[in-house]
Amino acid sequence: MPRGTTSLKEGINFSLFARNATAVTLVIEYQTPNQTKAKNLYIPLDPQENRTGDMWHILLQTNNRPFTYGYQISHSSKKTKPTDTILVDPYAQSLLPRRWGQTATYGSRTCCKIEEDNFDWQDDRPLKIPLSDTIIYELHLRGFTRNPNSGVKAPGTYLGLIEKIPYLKKLGITAVELMPITEFDENDVIFVNPETGKPLQNYWGYSPVSFFAIKSGYAYDPDLAVTEFKTMVKELHRAGIEVFLDMVYNHTAEGGYDGTTSSFRGIDNSIYYLLGKDGAYHNFSGCGNTFNCNHPVVRDLIKESLQYWVTEMHVDGFRFDLASILGRDQQGNVLSNPPMIEIIGEDPVLRDTKMIAEAWDAAGLYQVGSFSTDSRWAEWNGRFRDDVRAFMLGKEKTVSHLATRIAGSSDLYETSGRSPLCSINFVTSHDGFTLYDLVSYNEKHNLPNGEGNKDGDNHNLSWNCGQEGPTNDPNIIRLRLRKTKTFAVLLLLSQGVPMLLAGDEFGRTQHGNNNAWCQDNETSWIDWSLLEKNRELFGFYKNCIKLRQSYKIFRLERFFLPDTDNSGVHYTTSIRWQYLEPGVQNWLDDCHGLAFHLYGEDGDGSVEFFIMVNNGSDQLSFLPPVTENQQKYWYTLIDTSKPSPNDFLEIPRIVPLLPNKKIPVKPFSCVVLQGK
Repeated sequence: MPRGTTSLKEGINFSLFARNATAVTLVIEYQTPNQTKAKNLYIPLDPQENRTGDMWHILLQTNNRPFTYGYQISHSSKKTKPTDTILVDPYAQSLLPRRWGQTATYGSRTCCKIEEDNFDWQDDRPLKIPLSDTIIYELHLRGFTRNPNSGVKAPGTYLGLIEKIPYLKKLGITAVELMPITEFDENDVIFVNPETGKPLQNYWGYSPVSFFAIKSGYAYDPDLAVTEFKTMVKELHRAGIEVFLDMVYNHTAEGGYDGTTSSFRGIDNSIYYLLGKDGAYHNFSGCGNTFNCNHPVVRDLIKESLQYWVTEMHVDGFRFDLASILGRDQQGNVLSNPPMIEIIGEDPVLRDTKMIAEAWDAAGLYQVGSFSTDSRWAEWNGRFRDDVRAFMLGKEKTVSHLATRIAGSSDLYETSGRSPLCSINFVTSHDGFTLYDLVSYNEKHNLPNGEGNKDGDNHNLSWNCGQEGPTNDPNIIRLRLRKTKTFAVLLLLSQGVPMLLAGDEFGRTQHGNNNAWCQDNETSWIDWSLLEKNRELFGFYKNCIKLRQSYKIFRLERFFLPDTDNSGVHYTTSIRWQYLEPGVQNWLDDCHGLAFHLYGEDGDGSVEFFIMVNNGSDQLSFLPPVTENQQKYWYTLIDTSKPSPNDFLEIPRIVPLLPNKKIPVKPFSCVVLQGK
């Protein structure tokens, strides 16, 4: 112990768990200065000398590290690859570097490297930004700067993201959530683009080969991938921005039995995967296999992986892909108190680390609101996404649902003693339409994915506003922009933690593709020319983020309470719902308008906001309530139906509204008043 490799004074210790192995051989590939070609050194491990329990281990008396290593394993299972397969050490912290698109050699040669730990973190420390102050920005590491118009010197890399830090600071986000950055094989795709005939790639990377090794193809110099990643984290921290990783522990790149055996399957298939009585893989992940997350050995692997990213790579948080699989037992049944989820939540090393669950899996298990009763766990709130989208479609029976989401989703989190901060609110994410496409397409357009448009979700809750895709109709363009800005207000001024999809703030499009997992091209790459074209939309987002950050009333750590309880105590912040007239609510199915009055103490004084939203086809007129402090006037702050700069007014330019004046709110728009 520990598993993996450990550098000691005497040399390097190798240790591997392989319970059902009958023979283990350590394979070292090395090249001496006088050799023209690397050679493999095969070191059989003696079951008597080099095995303790289920651990196979050997100490090599060398400190010479310019070599790669792997393992060959024999066992009795008939469904594993031949013993000449060279397997990846699950605990290897670095794999053979390769550029993006270069052929991977997992399983066919030694790939594991031993990293030198000589990075100077200087004074870098975890930022520990409170969840109440957090605004998450989900991005793809390669796609964020890969487009030639990104203007960076190292496009598509960790260093390229560093070059965009001034932009991120200007926007105002506090955390980047990176789609998978552990090693995967982007070339392991069987589909081709039917329009071009070109092979497609696994662009998203939700097929991990390793849970430790960094994706070297995202580095400007693949040999320096670890250093570049650490530099990126350090620079983001200097800018006040945290780093969250999207981790995929629910399955691996080995897929079903017809997939490549590169590591876990060849080491101990029955331990690492969920298998039926017939030996077939359970497929709760939708990817051909499911990781056996609640086996003690696998639990240790996941825990130590998370600890590595926090202690060695200074990561601030994690989003767990298809996290409900973490709660299944070794037969695939749903556990009432899953050990894996409890271990992550209670681990002392991870105590200050943010944990976000995608609380569902591909087999239909949906646990939003019930993933865990531990307040350590936040959740991607799919109910927020669906209810806000349904409301903005103009559907009936949506007003009361919208109110619940705006107020922090108490129906999901309050009964278990959790807070609104357990709700990660989002309207769009990498999986589905971008925000521009949400208001521009009725149907998915996924033919370039090579699956006959059968992939991707059909339940998009989208509307093209009158024409599918691009248009020159000024009325449709205005309506799309109005809806986009209304979505932004609802996201950024609701209780909970908002998450933006990169590029939504300036109208990024994927041309109707809602499952661009295999599109390593302009479809998925951020088009930075849109920032200049839609700079006014960017400014609107920036102002909404600044507004949220300026007032704690938009980011409470508890749910709203009534104005008073039975003791007559007046609470510091509260919310009052109404329809068109103060004190009159309308929760009927056919209602298409909602307004709410936010008021209370905020820092050094009291603040008030009155927010009105209309999802109908007719204009509505709302009468604001009297301000709590009757010497205050209402001022118009936001009107999403107006063009810039009148969509978001700076306070000094605002004209006070006359008492008892009704406020018109156009279809699919939102108006925000502030009391001053």
